[in-house]
Amino acid sequence: MQKVCLIIILLSTSLFSCDVRSKDVKAEKTTLTKQVEIKEPTTVKIIDSSYNFGKVTDGEIVTYSYRFVNSGTKPLIVTEANASCGCTVPEKPTEPIQVGDTGYIKVKFNSDKRVGQTHKSITVLSNAEPAFPQLMLLGEVIAKKGK
Repeated sequence: MQKVCLIIILLSTSLFSCDVRSKDVKAEKTTLTKQVEIKEPTTVKIIDSSYNFGKVTDGEIVTYSYRFVNSGTKPLIVTEANASCGCTVPEKPTEPIQVGDTGYIKVKFNSDKRVGQTHKSITVLSNAEPAFPQLMLLGEVIAKKGK
């Protein structure tokens, strides 16, 4: 009987000592971090939400800076900027955008092997309420002559 109790105690101890909830804890910390960022919300006025670069030749790099203004009463903090495709690389501001100031999300699109119509989206996360709309990059990539 004592052996059975000892085995049960050892099994219980080992189960409780394992970090089986590490993923849940990480997810909870991420959620809490995002909630803290939204603690001081501000508003944003988007100047450029879409850019049509027209026609470019396969292999060209298209660069554009989307403009926005902090129209709120608190500093605007852009925490993430992600593109729908690896061929499009957004750069977010590294410093908070102060009230009334203009900020930029710079985007570089590599048209290499992207022949045809292009429709890319950029998602921006910040402390703005309402949230940033998706930014759009549109255009057409033409094949190089001789290909």
